[in-house]
Amino acid sequence: MLTPAANQADAKGQRVRKMFDAIAPRYDLMNRVMTLGFDQSWRRRLVEQAGAGRGFLDLACGTGDIAAMLAGQNSQARVLAADFSHNMLMEARRRFADSPISWLACDANYLPFADASFDAVTFGYLLRNVADASRALAEVARVLKPGGRVVCLDTTPPRQGLIAALARIYLAVIVPFLGKLLAGDRSAYAYLTGSTMNFYPAEELAALFTAAGFVDVGFKRLMGGTVALHWGKKSA
Repeated sequence: MLTPAANQADAKGQRVRKMFDAIAPRYDLMNRVMTLGFDQSWRRRLVEQAGAGRGFLDLACGTGDIAAMLAGQNSQARVLAADFSHNMLMEARRRFADSPISWLACDANYLPFADASFDAVTFGYLLRNVADASRALAEVARVLKPGGRVVCLDTTPPRQGLIAALARIYLAVIVPFLGKLLAGDRSAYAYLTGSTMNFYPAEELAALFTAAGFVDVGFKRLMGGTVALHWGKKSA
């Protein structure tokens, strides 16, 4: 029998999966527009931070950009990309049909991999969309090899000041409008911007990485302080 917390987590997962399934066809266009075209450069920074290795797992892979960059940077490596949105995976497979990437539908809270399976685990905007970020990080730590790296992009609430005030207006007003105009789904992008404002500040998310057992934890803010690149390493 599921506990109330488990029921709540499952309900959130179902809502988020339905939302991403709905916006998958226009996801890439919206990413380019609402990040002013910077999203790909952030992904490249993530992949550079992930470094070299023989086995990579990209969670919440979306339409496949990070996984494709990992495969390009590590031509002899095994790259596995996972998402729980089937429509996102369909888009990823279509976009990178000639890539050696393996695609898998799975839940980041219950990864179907043995302990110590990967040299690096990456993800973009996963943690704000799960009910329990600490549980997801624990699963990431479990499947990483000792000394393995975790690198991710996620949103972070803007801090105080003029830039933060402008960022808040952009997130609260402009992004949902663009979602309606370009993706036909204002509510999905209202959720995404709301999840930015209500998510952990970068310092608190870094503390969760440390609590999950990662060392050499760090982060760098991007996009006026509304996005952060986070990294850490599993203890050897």
